[in-house]
Amino acid sequence: MSEKLARAREKVKNFWNQYSKTQKWVLASTAGFLIIAIILLTVLFTRTEYELAFQNLDSTDSQAIMEYLDSSGIPYKLQNGGTSISVPSADAAKVKVAVGSQGLVQNGSIGFSELSKNSSSIGTTDQEFNVKYRNALNGEVQQLLLGMQGIQRAKVLINLPEESVFLNDEDRERASASVQLTFKPGFRPKQEEIDSYFNLVKTSVPNLSVDDITITSQSNQLTPSAEIGGSGAVSGTLLDQQFEIQRKFENGIKTKTEQFLSTMVGMDKMVVSVVSSLNFDQKTQQESLVRPLDDNDNKGIIISETNSAESYTGSDSSAGGVAGVGETDIANYPSGGGSSGSSSEKTQTQTNYEPSRVTTSTTFAPYQVKDLSISVALDSEGMTPERQQSIQQKLVNDVRTLLADSGQTLTDDELAKRVSVIAEPFSVAEASSGGLSVSPSTMWIAAAIALALLGGGGYLLYRRRQKAKEEQELAAVDLPRVETPTIDIDSVSNENQVRKQLEGLAKRKPDEFVNLLRTWLVDE
Repeated sequence: MSEKLARAREKVKNFWNQYSKTQKWVLASTAGFLIIAIILLTVLFTRTEYELAFQNLDSTDSQAIMEYLDSSGIPYKLQNGGTSISVPSADAAKVKVAVGSQGLVQNGSIGFSELSKNSSSIGTTDQEFNVKYRNALNGEVQQLLLGMQGIQRAKVLINLPEESVFLNDEDRERASASVQLTFKPGFRPKQEEIDSYFNLVKTSVPNLSVDDITITSQSNQLTPSAEIGGSGAVSGTLLDQQFEIQRKFENGIKTKTEQFLSTMVGMDKMVVSVVSSLNFDQKTQQESLVRPLDDNDNKGIIISETNSAESYTGSDSSAGGVAGVGETDIANYPSGGGSSGSSSEKTQTQTNYEPSRVTTSTTFAPYQVKDLSISVALDSEGMTPERQQSIQQKLVNDVRTLLADSGQTLTDDELAKRVSVIAEPFSVAEASSGGLSVSPSTMWIAAAIALALLGGGGYLLYRRRQKAKEEQELAAVDLPRVETPTIDIDSVSNENQVRKQLEGLAKRKPDEFVNLLRTWLVDE
């Protein structure tokens, strides 16, 4: 066995020694590169890819899922302090379905189903049953809230009053509920959704009113509207609605501006920013106008007319006397001598007109545009001043139209200040941001190749420097002058005689012949 090994070692040694140093280095580098590539490819294609299956778990749910995975023989990884569990990608869908069907993820809550599971054959006391019932009720409400859109975590605490036959309804305590919600990132509940949270809790607990429910989130306290029995106080939700309206308004203007400019400069050659100020005061105006009719001498419509006529006939007599001649008489008073007859007539017409009445009730929109500014950044490549000016004028016209009902009288200079069109080169930004996404495995392979090439290049450079250094040292060393046999070349007539003398010297005195050759080489 040892002889075979020795022969094999000798063959390998002879095979290796038949190459030069450069060839040996190339073979060694190629073999090393192949070994590294095989190792990386083996690790890449044989390793297990894990996929995040569960996240935001509490300790109870994590323990239940871990027990299921251990019993099923499925490998897993715990992440984020045990709140996230990753499983192999091939088994991720199966694990999610199995865990969901068994109800292992309950977010730390229990339901009424636990009452039957933990029931004892002997029975439970009233105190123990009340504790289990409250925990189960808290868990049921919590699970209902978690089923609604946008809620990531929920914590519910319900306080039920003690029942007693000696207390009337006024003296009896009322039920109350405290709920803490954690919304998903980016989710902002609307007032309708907040009201649904209060309704869900109210209908889940007997004898519970909306005023006795407290719901808080990670930022503020939620307030129900007056429609479901709440106080209707102004809360942050009203501001959220106004912010949402403003955001939609600005996004609408931004989208229309981008659609217009995309045909001129392209979507990747522009950046649009819109800032607005809206007035959310709602106003109702009622106007009543009374107008006469133009075709009736501006008198209106006749609705009633009354005509009346009266006539009077009679006689007049008075006492006699002297007309205005005595001291006590009235001057120019007629005398009473004789009698006369009299008659009179009276005619009266009364006409009632009804004018035209116009009643106008105007309810203004819940918001109006107070001010607006539009800023556009364009790629300066291919952008001319005339083109930039035309875009500026178009945006100024848009701002003038949108601010028509703002109550402001803006000049062209003031409108131009609300529009900014900036031309800047985008090539630097694109070069810095435009990169290809490379997977970690590809990066590892590329790093190994680069390392192998770097090592090979460094070794070649090192060998070249060593070789140059050796040649310099050899040239700098003065070889000792040795006495060499003299050959009278001048007396020799042909080259055959010189060759014969050299052959004879090499046979007789080989050391002197070698010294002679060295001397010739150094001289040359």
